[in-house]
Amino acid sequence: MVLNRPARALALAALIMWFFFLYTIFTPSTPAPKKVPAKKTANDHLSFPPGEDPMLADFDEPAGILHRTGPEYAPDAQNSARINATLLSLVRNSELNDMLRSMRDLESTWNHKFNYPWMFFNDEEFSQEFKQKTQAETKAKCSYHVVPPEHWDIPSWINEDLYQESAKILAENKVQYADQKSYHQMCRWNSGMFYKHPALQDFQYYWRVEPKVHFFCDIDYDVFRFMRDHNKTYGFTINLFDDPKTVPTLWPETTRFMAAHPEYIHPNNAQGWLTDAEHWPEHTQDANGYSTCHFWSNFEIADMTFWRSKVYEDYFNHLDRAGGFFYERWGDAPVHSVALGLFEDKNRIHWFRDIGYQHIPFFNCPKRGKCKGCVAGRFTDGESWLNDNDCRPLWFKYAHMD
Repeated sequence: MVLNRPARALALAALIMWFFFLYTIFTPSTPAPKKVPAKKTANDHLSFPPGEDPMLADFDEPAGILHRTGPEYAPDAQNSARINATLLSLVRNSELNDMLRSMRDLESTWNHKFNYPWMFFNDEEFSQEFKQKTQAETKAKCSYHVVPPEHWDIPSWINEDLYQESAKILAENKVQYADQKSYHQMCRWNSGMFYKHPALQDFQYYWRVEPKVHFFCDIDYDVFRFMRDHNKTYGFTINLFDDPKTVPTLWPETTRFMAAHPEYIHPNNAQGWLTDAEHWPEHTQDANGYSTCHFWSNFEIADMTFWRSKVYEDYFNHLDRAGGFFYERWGDAPVHSVALGLFEDKNRIHWFRDIGYQHIPFFNCPKRGKCKGCVAGRFTDGESWLNDNDCRPLWFKYAHMD
């Protein structure tokens, strides 16, 4: 369709305004002098005083009803004790070896006792080698699924020229993966598409497992039945600050959504965790009111009922139309976390402190006799400044430690 001259002029003006908006966000400026908080040093951001990290306290398992392994968890059990839950991974054929290592860790520490199925997703067909080698790692059932194009492709309302220019600006500001289109697609899929896949329609719970992660501790109870029995929506291990350059308009868009739907905000929310401006004020300022705290979603055990709710669907659709998955680099971790922090009861969010876990470069390593291969209380084995990124103190302050 050929646009008439006034329409072309309006479209050009819209593009110019958007580029100017991006320029004002990402380009250093010289505003009028104002009082700003003193810049903190690395030591100011340390998570806990020496010796006070809760991971250094003896801990075994969560309190309450726990279901142990038995014959009813055998792979072919007729009256299985397993509930409608699955292990879930979005992975490419080229990541096979890293996926196998993740599987071996989780099978040896947990799933060989409970035999929950593995479901693998890819935007292209899995190879026979991938299928054969992953199935060989477990007695549980494995299934392999292609993500539908309508769930993966860039939506029609995203302007390609604007995306390319935005990606260039993000890359100039050293935003990781900014110029990788598939990374933006992955973040969008993990944020609001994965649970719509037909293969998942009969499942309620999932445990997300990525390639190249490690599990260090024996877990002797059914984590999915724990979630159900204790009325939990979401479980995490690692709680981080994000790079504010990736999400400059996520919180402004969220506040617009909240203004339109105040009825969606849960009375027992964790908004203070999302908006704290004292612990790392530069982050909150640069992210326009968002502390950038988030649950690191490469590990998440969750109830898809929340993602499938009208509240979350409306929120995701609002964000999707805003374009930040492509014009910025909104990740599924901050999107999931903001939604949970505002629209869910914070008491339904659980810290799995007993699950030893690593996704480079961060750890969740408890002090337990059932753990091996990680150092209790270690948050990172990388550069010391990475310790600044631990957001657990704010979660404990505004929510709880359970």
